Amino acid sequence: MSDSSLRLVWVYPDLLSTYGDQGNALVVERRARQRGLDVTRIDVRSDQQVPTSGDIYLIGGGEDRPQRLAAERLRRDGGINRAVANGAIVFAVCAGYQIIGNEFINDLGRVEPGLGVLDVRSVRNEGARHVGDVLADVDERLGLPPLTGFENHQGNTVIGPSARPFARLRYGGGNGTGDGTEGAWCDTVFGTYMHGPVMARNPQIADMLLKLALDVNALPPVDERWYEALRAERIAAASQPA
Repeated sequence: MSDSSLRLVWVYPDLLSTYGDQGNALVVERRARQRGLDVTRIDVRSDQQVPTSGDIYLIGGGEDRPQRLAAERLRRDGGINRAVANGAIVFAVCAGYQIIGNEFINDLGRVEPGLGVLDVRSVRNEGARHVGDVLADVDERLGLPPLTGFENHQGNTVIGPSARPFARLRYGGGNGTGDGTEGAWCDTVFGTYMHGPVMARNPQIADMLLKLALDVNALPPVDERWYEALRAERIAAASQPA
């Protein structure tokens, strides 16, 4: 970590906070404090500079025009790229997932450069919009249980050679490419289409980020009853035939 306090950066809440994605920041902060960790949360609006000394950066989803504006400003700012170069952790959802990739199609129908910190590129899906519950098995290297989330996006995302799928679908559209993948990751950078917010549904993701930031293999246990009840409910719902 950068210092004795865990620095949690919530990026552009004024542009990228659709479908309750700010809940991801709340869950990471809460689970850190439950374990007695000192946390400094920094909410960075789009007219502010992104600090480069953060430990965990969270980016949410957004509508098409705010996504383009966010990408433009984050490219000019350069803070996330410098932070990743220094080993920071990034977890991005939906529009944020596309932004941290190499390119996506913006609201004007043009190719918009991303930040290039994750080797993916996104195109517009010309078929039906991907909407509904998702259930997926996480890459076994990450040691997480099956994930549940909610997707609502028109994008299809292709994973490049230097990244790997975050999860394999049981149900849902995921990356939309027909290969059964959902999200992508490489080293300390993660992207997913799952809202929910995804960390309220799957607090083990928050714990994974904390372990990476602390460079530890395990964390002290916390009361999981509420989280597990929600997980069980959403997994059951996603498992029901359409």
